[in-house]
Amino acid sequence: MDRVIVIGEGIVGASVAFHLSRSGVSVKTVDSQRDGRATSAGAGIVSPGGTTSTVPETNLLMAEAFAHYEWLIPYLREHVSADTGFDVVGELFVALDDRELRMLDDVRSVAEQRRNEGVRGIGDVEMVDPRSAQEMFPALSDIAGAVHISGAARIDGRGLRQAMLDAASAHGLERIEGDATLLVENGSVRGVIADGRRIEADAVVLAGGAWTGELTGELGFDVPVEPQRGQIAHLTVPNNETTNWPILATFARNYILTFPTNRVVAGATREDGSGFDYRLTAGGVHEVLDAAFALANGLRSATLEDVRIGFRPKSPDGLPILGQVPGQERLFLATGHGPAGLSLGAHSGAMVADLILGNNVAIDLSPYRPDRFT
Repeated sequence: MDRVIVIGEGIVGASVAFHLSRSGVSVKTVDSQRDGRATSAGAGIVSPGGTTSTVPETNLLMAEAFAHYEWLIPYLREHVSADTGFDVVGELFVALDDRELRMLDDVRSVAEQRRNEGVRGIGDVEMVDPRSAQEMFPALSDIAGAVHISGAARIDGRGLRQAMLDAASAHGLERIEGDATLLVENGSVRGVIADGRRIEADAVVLAGGAWTGELTGELGFDVPVEPQRGQIAHLTVPNNETTNWPILATFARNYILTFPTNRVVAGATREDGSGFDYRLTAGGVHEVLDAAFALANGLRSATLEDVRIGFRPKSPDGLPILGQVPGQERLFLATGHGPAGLSLGAHSGAMVADLILGNNVAIDLSPYRPDRFT
C-alpha cells in the first residue's frame, strides 16, 4: 500500500506513522490535539519481569515490546534530537507489610522464570532488605522488603512520541491538525475528510486512543473502548539527584519513577466510568499523593509541579485491539491499551504497520483482533 492515513498522534499512531514512512510509504497523520490524550499525561514503565499479570497475551506483548525498544531507542537517538527519556534503571517491587512480604517470593520466581525463558529486559533478580532498598531509593518509606529487577526501564511518553514523529517527518510524513471523519463510499472506507479536504488512501489506521470508537459509527462496527481517567502527579525533589533511582512498583499497582535530574512521577488513579470529564478531582489527587507517601514518605517535602490527566483507552478484556476491521480491507485499528499504552504502544504500532505492509508479524495477533467482541 502506497498511501496511508493515521488518525491519532499518540504513542501508537506515532509509531504506525514512523514505521510506515521509514518503509517508504506516503503517510499523513490527522490529530485533533484534544485535552486528555493518555500519551501526554503519563510516564511509562517497561518491565517484563515486574508485571503481576497472569494473562499470557499481556505478558507476551510486554516481552516483545521490550525487545522492540532495544532496536527503536538507539535508532531514534541516532536520527533525531528529541529525548525519549528511555533508560534502564531497574525496579524495586516493594512489599509494604508482612502479608505482602510473603507474596514477594512469587514475584521473584515469576521474573526468574520469564528470564530463563529468554525474555529480555529482566536482568538480575534478587530479594533485597529494607536498608538496601532505601540506599537505592533514598526517599523510600519503611518497608518490609523488596525484589530488585535490574533490567527494567522507564520512558517519557511525550518525548518518545515526539521522537517518532520527528523521525517520520524526516521520511516525508505530513501532519494535519484537526478532526477527521471516514470517507465511506458504497459501504467501503476510501480515505478521510480532514482539514476540509477529501483525502483518499490505500489504508486508514484508527489510533485515536479513547476516542477511537467515535469514528466507526456509520460503518455499523463498534469499537468497545471506554475512557479510563488517570490522574498522575509530577514532583520535583529539591537538592536531590534522582536520575538513577529505580522504579518503584507495588501490589496495589501504584508506582513511582524518576527522571533527570530531580523529577519524580507518581501515579495513578484508574477511574472507570469517568467519561471524558477532564478535571482534577480532590479525591483523585488525594489518592495519588496518599499512595505515593505510603511508598516514599521522603517525597512529602517535594514540590508538586503538575497533576496531569489522561484518558486511557480501555477494552473490555484489557487487551489491545489490533488489526484489520472485518469487511473493510482498507481499515485498521490500533487502540485499547488501557494503562499499558506507553509500555506496549510503540511495538503495537510497528505490528500494525507490518500488517499493512504485508510483512510477517512476530506474534499471532488473533487474540487482539478487532472482531473478538462480536
